[in-house]
Amino acid sequence: MKKIYYYIMFAASAVFGLSSCSDFLEIEPQNEIIHENFWNEKADVDGMVSGCYSKLQSEGIIRRMMIWGEFRSDNVVAGQNITDDSHLEKVFKASIDASNVYTTWDEFYNVINRCNTIIQFAPEVAKKDISYTESELMATIAEVTALRSLCYFYLIRAFRDVPYTTVAYLGDDQKMDHPAVKFDDVLDSLIIDLEKVRPYAVVKYPVTQPLYQTGRITQEAINAMLCEMYLWKKDYQNCIKYADLVIESKIKQKEDEKNNFGGNMTSQNTSDGIDGFPLIPTSQRVGGNQFGQAYNSIIGTGNSSESIFELTFMENDNMPSNGAVNALYGNVEKLIGYAAPAPSIGQDVSNKVFAIYNNAFDVRNYENVQAEGSSTFRINKFVSSYNTLTISSTGAEHTLGFSPYAKDKNKSNWIFYRLTDIMLLKAEAITQTLLDGTDEASVATNETKLREAFTLVNAVNKRSVGQATLKDTLLFTNFSSKTQMTDLVYRERQRELMFEGKRWFDMVRRSMREGHTDYLTRETIKKHSANSSVVQNMLSKMDAIFWPYNIDELKVNNSLVQNPAFGSGEDDSYQNTAKK
Repeated sequence: MKKIYYYIMFAASAVFGLSSCSDFLEIEPQNEIIHENFWNEKADVDGMVSGCYSKLQSEGIIRRMMIWGEFRSDNVVAGQNITDDSHLEKVFKASIDASNVYTTWDEFYNVINRCNTIIQFAPEVAKKDISYTESELMATIAEVTALRSLCYFYLIRAFRDVPYTTVAYLGDDQKMDHPAVKFDDVLDSLIIDLEKVRPYAVVKYPVTQPLYQTGRITQEAINAMLCEMYLWKKDYQNCIKYADLVIESKIKQKEDEKNNFGGNMTSQNTSDGIDGFPLIPTSQRVGGNQFGQAYNSIIGTGNSSESIFELTFMENDNMPSNGAVNALYGNVEKLIGYAAPAPSIGQDVSNKVFAIYNNAFDVRNYENVQAEGSSTFRINKFVSSYNTLTISSTGAEHTLGFSPYAKDKNKSNWIFYRLTDIMLLKAEAITQTLLDGTDEASVATNETKLREAFTLVNAVNKRSVGQATLKDTLLFTNFSSKTQMTDLVYRERQRELMFEGKRWFDMVRRSMREGHTDYLTRETIKKHSANSSVVQNMLSKMDAIFWPYNIDELKVNNSLVQNPAFGSGEDDSYQNTAKK
């Protein structure tokens, strides 16, 4: 934890324009300067809030959100440039230990401490600055509480049990050794915090600040976070409750767009969506192309009507670039990055042989993956433009044309939550509420619930084939049991949210709910042909689906006990094999 603290204080001194010092014992007088001269007016608070977002945009954090949530899954394997990153290469080989750089969490705790500091000092600023109103203060606290909760949510999904504090670290005399707090206890704390601040969060930013609508925390973003957190807590009714709030908000937003757009109408503005859900249609023609508008708006342009919360990159020269996506996924100049699609995902895309996409018209197959020759595949999503592809169906040729919508190089936003994500989380929650009984009433209730879950999944799937050929490609009769519907939801999440840092976390959530790793192991083992038996044996252990604590943290935090599934990264002295 001391390492965390040192990193925090170094970063804080940089934010405030103070010179760094080689002796960290000199930090305390600097803190006095910070506290005396900085926390005086609302602009000081706003600057610190901006600093929280800036830190979230750092390459180190984005890399870890991508790697923790995606790279151990069945979606990705090592790309052609993997030799440039030996630590990531070990992740792909399922050879992770405590010396791996991607087991570090310093930057997340940096954001957490910034949020804690704002929560501590913002009320004092409100007493000094009469222009800083009570409602603005509470909105600030809601915003940074949510950002802090988001960071902790990433940490517990990656590491399970983590050090947890809501106290700002301001001096070297504060306690640094913190034991790891249990997953469930941290999750409960996050939910309590978000429920408490949710009523005070900004509902909608002014139209003069359009990027704020999805680029900063709003009440809708908090609702999305609560939806997912309740799903991890296995509180399915509350998950459904907050999913409905998000969906209802998006429906109202769509109605407002239709009513206020005026005479300059487009199909996107006037569309009623898909099956009653306010989804952007894929059928709009762009430059003569038939498909692609939905994903052009969602991924390429960013901050679409379906977006709930995303980090915005490179909208102008004063904003950072998304170097993590650029390096890990590649770009138009460097087509292959450190990561590549797993063969089971991109099976002969050019010849329309698909592994997980059940329809050749499914635009996401081309949006996610591009075939380069007979055996090489690259990630398209976020980083690549698209070629016009021609597919054959029942003897007739149909062109799937895509306008080049991905941003140049490393300008892609990082999406935390969007509408289809929430729809599928709701479908998962509904499925988990099925009754165990076999009596007539239970059977009838279960069929109603299964149809409701299927409707959500089917709308997401149907949108992907485009409205020119809009039709159901999934049949409800094929998903008549809890297991079948659960598998469908997870497959649709894989299809829709591929490479968005969701897949591994989804499988971890399912493992924790079911009490075993059978599904995670079965899916993940597909990409491990060289050492499949070793990986299968390792992933059969629940501990192994979480990351080890970094060796440097173990050395400075005596209260932290290593995940028994992993080696120390140095020697056995920092490895505790006792069961947690």
